[in-house]
Amino acid sequence: MFNDSELATLRNRFKRDAELLMHTTTSAVDGEKSQDEKDVKPLPRINKHSVFWIVASVVVTYYADFLHVIMENDDVKSWWFNVGLILLGICLSLAMFCIVYLEWFRGIQHYDQEYPAIPPITTAAFIAASCSFNIALWPVWSFFTPLILFTQFMGVVMFISLLG
Repeated sequence: MFNDSELATLRNRFKRDAELLMHTTTSAVDGEKSQDEKDVKPLPRINKHSVFWIVASVVVTYYADFLHVIMENDDVKSWWFNVGLILLGICLSLAMFCIVYLEWFRGIQHYDQEYPAIPPITTAAFIAASCSFNIALWPVWSFFTPLILFTQFMGVVMFISLLG
């Protein structure tokens, strides 16, 4: 299959690659940062992506008459909307618990390791809330409902990212 010179070349290449891997692993373990890692700058808070989603959310809120529809439209299924509000409240309460109490007051940076049940519960509550809101608002905007709600969600997320 391979002759001796090809095997020797292959062995030397693997030895060189292994030495390179061992060198990079030991330097990473020592806590030293390479020059590339030192040169990397954090992304700015305000960028085109954030501005786009915030502006899109404001435009959708205005042109879809979002707040007026939620408050006064009889086509909104109120039971599903209330379920969505409760689930969103649970999601936001867990997020505030993690951010305000655990991170700010107790100083726990990796709260998902300390409280491993919080991320899946929050994720499940948010997914269920978004499904409930889609069901509640479907009679008003029909197939535009997921697009409108996704745009609102992205606008809120990008606005929160600007805050901190």
